[in-house]
Amino acid sequence: MTTTVNRPDQPGHASRSNDAGRPWLIVAGREIVVRLTNKSFIVSTLVTLVFIAGFGGFSAWQSGRSSTTTVAVTGAAATQLVEQGSAAATKADDKVSIKPQAVADDAAAKAALTSGSADAWLHQQNDGWVLTAKDAPDSAVEAAIGAAVRTQALSTNAAAAGTTTAAIEKGTVLTTDRLDGQQDDSLFIKLASLAFSLLFFMAAILFGQQIAASVVEEKQSRLVEIIATAIPLRALLAGKVLGNSVIAFGQVVLYGAVGLVAVAFTDYSRLLPSLSAAVIWFVVFFAVGFFALACLYAVAGALASRTEDLQSTTAPMTMVLGVVYVVGFTVTGTALKVVSFIPIVSVVAMPGRILSGDAAWWEPVLALLVMAGFAAVTVLVGEKIYRRSLMQTRGKMSWREGLKSADA
Repeated sequence: MTTTVNRPDQPGHASRSNDAGRPWLIVAGREIVVRLTNKSFIVSTLVTLVFIAGFGGFSAWQSGRSSTTTVAVTGAAATQLVEQGSAAATKADDKVSIKPQAVADDAAAKAALTSGSADAWLHQQNDGWVLTAKDAPDSAVEAAIGAAVRTQALSTNAAAAGTTTAAIEKGTVLTTDRLDGQQDDSLFIKLASLAFSLLFFMAAILFGQQIAASVVEEKQSRLVEIIATAIPLRALLAGKVLGNSVIAFGQVVLYGAVGLVAVAFTDYSRLLPSLSAAVIWFVVFFAVGFFALACLYAVAGALASRTEDLQSTTAPMTMVLGVVYVVGFTVTGTALKVVSFIPIVSVVAMPGRILSGDAAWWEPVLALLVMAGFAAVTVLVGEKIYRRSLMQTRGKMSWREGLKSADA
């Protein structure tokens, strides 16, 4: 059977003369169309967006939700303590309230706990106060009533000693402050760093594996041999990498935008300016880092001779991404500063430092330049291995064999 391929110098190719000098653009467009029309890709993207939006909605609902804790009491003293604790709890958080529920005796208090009509029971035992709950008492309620018990005990003891509570407590209160005047947002920063790590890991794995699978499928079906008669192999690689990078970039931008909108409806909305800056830097670092990884995944597909080989040829990237995922939200202090300049790791480490205010303005710029240099070297070396291994039919090749092979 004879296969006819339209070459740029043939009449049948005249209608596409504008793209003849840019075959990589045709390949990139095809990759984008294939991804955008893939049902599983569309569904997974929508599910992730719904999850992000749902998390934001749940957080907003939680932040606006009021909670009331009912405490069973059997006397005036216990009632007074609960009321004092309620005043302190409401002052700290106007959405938290504690109310006493008078019961006849201890048996009635236990029955109220068992039935669920009361959340806790405050009673005296061995010259002290005990807060009993069905399981663990609410920490905010425990702290508020505990402070009330302490204040009352100090007042009683001070009166017995012929002094005042203020005199006894003088110099005993420790307050905390930050030099920069900011609030402690370490938990939010930790969660944001985890989100950066998870998003990068998922996107790199998903799109990287798709690139590798696409390359090995064309190689296994011998379709690449036909394509190679029409366009240079480096143009094929450039198109695949660029097309998938554009889709991955767009998806990450979409996730980031929805995430910022979700945060705007939570108690952390005051952090939106710094979070927006961190997200922008994450997107930029992601674009450069993923471009390098996409090239390596294409090489992994070229080294394989069949789909079953991908597990071993993509193993190096999977291991690196696993390390980046863990390091991104577990490393702190000086170690975090160091790894934030290491290519690929900096994709998730540097945005976290930017969010925490720990990075000077020049640090992300320098880290991005280092990442760009790494990406350039990766693409140059990867392109060479890709060309030398894609047309090989002698079975799976190692990375070293691909680098040492002669040009196809």
